Amino acid sequence: MPALLLARREGRHPPAAAFPFNLNNAVDHLLKNEFDRYRGGPVVPPRLQRAGLALIPARHAELHKWRQNLVGVRVEHAPTGLAVYGVIDDLWADANGTHFVVDYKATSKKDEVSLDAEWQDGYKRQVEFYQWLLRRRGLTVSDRAWFVYANGIRDDAAFDGVLWFRTKLIACDGDAAWVEPALQDIADCLAREHPLAAAEGCECCGYVARAGTVG
Repeated sequence: MPALLLARREGRHPPAAAFPFNLNNAVDHLLKNEFDRYRGGPVVPPRLQRAGLALIPARHAELHKWRQNLVGVRVEHAPTGLAVYGVIDDLWADANGTHFVVDYKATSKKDEVSLDAEWQDGYKRQVEFYQWLLRRRGLTVSDRAWFVYANGIRDDAAFDGVLWFRTKLIACDGDAAWVEPALQDIADCLAREHPLAAAEGCECCGYVARAGTVG
């Protein structure tokens, strides 16, 4: 929260800490192409058929905005006055019109992919926030989200310009009850005249503190 106030109220941002994940972005693009071929049609995509899922990539007039960086699914939150948004990867629907948030992930590891690591709790909160946003845009949204997780295969085969993946569908049952309290906490933080004390281990706060001592 102190980092949020420093960035939004005072414009004091830390330097960029990460490079763009171009290979991951390429996998996202290709998965979108795969599912877009079946969007809004009568045919369940083969990948979903093999998993026993009777779901169709949903068609919606605003989907192209919801997938666009810095645009996304945007909601004005009246209790706090905050405008919040999230950029979704995909949206599937069943025959009853219930929608399912879908998130694409890509990695390369020897072990089978899962959502069991503590750091992946952020992935789960991410789709829960998307569920919250879409419900406020009038959609019927399931608590169940789906991850399409592509794992680049590392073996003894020659590269030859081809990277192979094992792709797994992982269900995640979410609970978006935390979103409203979190938005209120954010609004309260932004309304403060001065930042809260820096949290131990916060890289942004540490950077700002050190930068303030220079010169």
